[in-house]
Amino acid sequence: MNITREQVDALNAVVTVAVTKEDYKQKVDKVLQDYRKNASIPGFRKGAVPMSLIEKQYGKAVLLEEVNKILQGSLNDYLVAEKLDILGNPLPKVTEDFNWDADDFSFEFELGLAPEFSVDLGAKNKVVKYNITADETMLTEQVERIQKQFGKLISKEKSEEGDDIRGRFTNEEKGIDAEATITSDIFKTKTTGKKFLGKKVGDVVTVSTKGLFDDDHKLMDYLKVGHDDVHGLDVEVNFTIEEINTSELAELNQELFDKLFGEGVVTSEAQLKEKIKEDAEQQFASQADQKFLNDVTESLIENTKFDLPNEFLVKWLQTAGESPLTQEEAEAEFKKSESGLRYQLIEGKVIAENGLQITFDDLKAYTAEVIKKQMAQFGQLNPTDEDVEGIVARVLSNKDEVKRLSEQVMSEKMLNLFKEKVAVKAKDVTYQEFIKEMYGE
Repeated sequence: MNITREQVDALNAVVTVAVTKEDYKQKVDKVLQDYRKNASIPGFRKGAVPMSLIEKQYGKAVLLEEVNKILQGSLNDYLVAEKLDILGNPLPKVTEDFNWDADDFSFEFELGLAPEFSVDLGAKNKVVKYNITADETMLTEQVERIQKQFGKLISKEKSEEGDDIRGRFTNEEKGIDAEATITSDIFKTKTTGKKFLGKKVGDVVTVSTKGLFDDDHKLMDYLKVGHDDVHGLDVEVNFTIEEINTSELAELNQELFDKLFGEGVVTSEAQLKEKIKEDAEQQFASQADQKFLNDVTESLIENTKFDLPNEFLVKWLQTAGESPLTQEEAEAEFKKSESGLRYQLIEGKVIAENGLQITFDDLKAYTAEVIKKQMAQFGQLNPTDEDVEGIVARVLSNKDEVKRLSEQVMSEKMLNLFKEKVAVKAKDVTYQEFIKEMYGE
């Protein structure tokens, strides 16, 4: 057997595999001998069927199967030995006049090669790393929300400013049917808020969604409208009032503090705000990290320049799936997946050049932290090491979970690497400012 490679260009090559009779004859003969031993053909005793008949009936199929095995094995070994970094899979070149009756065969395979490029994490870019702070306005609102939540609820007949008005937003045309609890001051204009004052249970208030809130994304919370539909939504919705309540705010005393955080953890309003600030900013940090990771990813895709074997990849996509695609369908699919492919190559380069690896200890430690956080949400604040280790063992016995958690661990490693090496501009923002930055508004 002989394997040669013709380099068409930097991103494309053709590998030729020459298979001779000596490469396959012994294997084919053995398979046919086994067939002969077990063949049951009328007129012949088992094991006494003439080999010429076996060859006539099974020879071509066995030849094709054995030559294909040789091809696959030898081609894979060649790619590994030559350390060829290919995209997709080798594509066999179709030869219409191929002769299976010959003794020797020659097969050609097209290869799409991964490009050579470098990734400069320290290059100048437009990425901003946000530090989200809980400002005094937010802290005051959160304290009032807590007082309201633990306060005494008083039912009312007629709505006044500051009351909680529970009801349902509806619009049949847009399929809006969402239960919500509102107050008159949540709307963008005081004129809209006044429409809800002096109303009784059963009354219907009609408002327009255009400019209803200071941030259109609040339509997602109150009207359960999808993110893609909030921008420019301009319809009228009815709000049917079902209940009106006012709250007698809970007193900020030690009993309330202990109920919220445990005995003696918080002893004053100042400490309460500090605790709220700490918890909120911890949650904000994960959101900021996710945006930072996404922004760095987009920046790397945009600024790391390299060519791809586009023509080869389109051709490969035509046959790669369960159902074959037309060239037009494959071109559309390539266009959709090109950015993802580019980042896969960039990510692989970053991982290799920075020696990022996931050890089993990394995976165990990360899984344990995830489990502890989940247990804390259900009130189990101090689980034993034995309990956590038992759950970790069960989780990591599931291959799908191992794959999912491994991706999260690597994402965390990439995030830490980017924080260390990517040149970014730091910016302190409030949560509301961050939301506007995130959605480009």
